[in-house]
Amino acid sequence: MDAAEFRRRGKEMVDYVADYLENIEQRPVYPDLEPGYLRSLIPTEAPLEPESYEEIMHDVERVIMPGVTHWHSPNFFAYFPAASSYPAMVADMLCGAIGCIGFSWAASPACTELETVMLDWLGKMLHLPESFIVGTQGHGGGVIQGTASEATLMALLAARCKTVRRVLATDSKKSESEILSKLVAYTSDQAHSSVERAALIGAVMMRKVPTDEHYAVREEMLRKMLEEDKAAGLIPFYVKNNTKHIYPQYLTVYVATSSSFSGNKENMWMHIDAAYAGSAFICPEFRPLLDGIEYADSFNFNPHKFLLVNFDCSAMWVKKRADIIGAFKMEPLYLKHENQESGRHWQIPLGRRFRSLKLWFVFRMYGLKGLQAHIRKQVALAKEFESLVRADKRFEICAEVVLGLVCFRLKGSNELNQNLLKKITKSRELHLVPCQLSGRFVLRFAICARSTESRHIQQAWRHITQLAFELLQEQPH
Repeated sequence: MDAAEFRRRGKEMVDYVADYLENIEQRPVYPDLEPGYLRSLIPTEAPLEPESYEEIMHDVERVIMPGVTHWHSPNFFAYFPAASSYPAMVADMLCGAIGCIGFSWAASPACTELETVMLDWLGKMLHLPESFIVGTQGHGGGVIQGTASEATLMALLAARCKTVRRVLATDSKKSESEILSKLVAYTSDQAHSSVERAALIGAVMMRKVPTDEHYAVREEMLRKMLEEDKAAGLIPFYVKNNTKHIYPQYLTVYVATSSSFSGNKENMWMHIDAAYAGSAFICPEFRPLLDGIEYADSFNFNPHKFLLVNFDCSAMWVKKRADIIGAFKMEPLYLKHENQESGRHWQIPLGRRFRSLKLWFVFRMYGLKGLQAHIRKQVALAKEFESLVRADKRFEICAEVVLGLVCFRLKGSNELNQNLLKKITKSRELHLVPCQLSGRFVLRFAICARSTESRHIQQAWRHITQLAFELLQEQPH
């Protein structure tokens, strides 16, 4: 493919993508396939001779599209939003074309510097404390990670390194392995599995703190566990607030909001994960949910969930960048450069994509007001669905509706709700996933697609209630 053909095919692909997104509602949102479907549709080996572009695009529809779960369909209400916008897609095209591997400032100055500035822009949109903003007198800063899971792991490993060095400085007789064996981290019993994976990778103990009736951790419970563990000779070093999208609460009222408890006072690293919810904090009415961020050592959320920035783009800030750089800094001669605070010291991979272009394009083409309008619209749609559920006495709401997620169920047994979800999935008209709250099987209805409108909410509810009616008719009286 030469430049001339690239121009032609590129324009064709833009048309294909635009048609796909404009007509995505007409495709079944969930595939009707069995695992292994694809292998029989393509050859067992790569072709010896080149094939035509037309053949490849024909196979996109024949092979790929039947196996796609259409995350950007207005009938997709599962998991969480996978943010998407045309400005972000255009920026991703440019990122791919530039193709820099931004592991240092010298490897691509624009890649390094735009990322730093965009994280400052975003931090100011969130009204983060100045200590997290590079362009102030603070000692912190922001970086783009691939996912919130990576940010959680980086924070835990940086906390582990900082704690080991602190203990060694006060007790040189202890070995590093002895200290590591006594480290213990804490998170909510509602925490996402990525938190436990971080502890497994970091080879540290992780304790789950029981939550209250609102699925929130209370300070007194955490403090009790800390005192017990310290009395047993353990070393508490890391506490993570979880606000992940999979669970009913987007932002748990956590110890980070209490002035009487500070990670610094306990020599613990406090990490706050607002993976989905963080985008909403650009709206003044939701910003109070982040009160207490000043006590955190690190904070992250995913613009690729709710802020119209295509995956992957997870924003992470640290209060003291020296803590994270000091944990991961490696300086082989071939990577040395005067500017040594580039993102490679803040992440697991060496290479970095030019992901900040997506933020730059989206922020400029939507503006803060446009982004706020998008978030408010999706929250309003969730409230609309909540009102429909509450108006039907057969159903119940299972957790407070804070942003764009509604947790609901049919009144009755777990088996009844499992069967309802099976019917919904089998219909392929909607896609939902469940969660478990206090032993109950609960359906999650998340507002996900940028194109979702009120009519989709109304259609979804009619479909759910029709399937529920059929299911209840089948039940023995």
